[in-house]
Amino acid sequence: MQRPEADGELVHHVRLSPNHDARVLPVTMVVLHYTEMPADAALERLCDPASKVSAHYFISEAGAVTQLVAEDRRAWHAGQSYWRGLRDVNSASIGIELDHPGHAGGYRPFADAQIGALLPLLARIRRTHDIPRANVVGHSDVAPARKIDPGELFPWDRLAAVRQCLARPDKLERGDPYDNDATFLLALERFGYDITEGRKAVEAFQRRWRPERIDGEICGQTRAILFQLLLDRDRGLAR
Repeated sequence: MQRPEADGELVHHVRLSPNHDARVLPVTMVVLHYTEMPADAALERLCDPASKVSAHYFISEAGAVTQLVAEDRRAWHAGQSYWRGLRDVNSASIGIELDHPGHAGGYRPFADAQIGALLPLLARIRRTHDIPRANVVGHSDVAPARKIDPGELFPWDRLAAVRQCLARPDKLERGDPYDNDATFLLALERFGYDITEGRKAVEAFQRRWRPERIDGEICGQTRAILFQLLLDRDRGLAR
């Protein structure tokens, strides 16, 4: 039986989904999604046994947080996915769905109230499970060949400002260090991405780290950003 977290200040509603099973890995990640459908329809789908999808939390544009699956259970939100050697991302993650029309429904900035509700919830989840900032990711990061959410307008900078995810490097110390595209892709895999479809992996990386231009091209700026992220991680600055 599910036992939802008792957290009235951060969670406003509980609507338990039947779509979950047992974890086989400890929680080490948070995956952020958008719904790309109206809020009521999204909640219905996340709780419909026939859909075989769910998430731990749903946050409306108005900032109301609904818990759907207890954190000690494996929700079904990431699908076929990969991050830093893990292929059962569902088993290792907390999934948070954000009420949003998505790219198919008129892509727009995320609501302030929604991000305002996400931030303390994310902080509590990370504290509870000791999740490093580097493992707060978007659906597109863990499934680059299939997904583009939460997309280039998601305010990662707001999360980074309160140390709830990694910040985009503001200083690129060594410029472009990679001799060729194959070397870059291997480095991208080392950082965490599935590079099976190389161009899609590059687009996903750009969507997260260089959202002003998402073209799938391995340019000098893209290479320099990745190198700085890896350099910072090796220095122990990614927790």
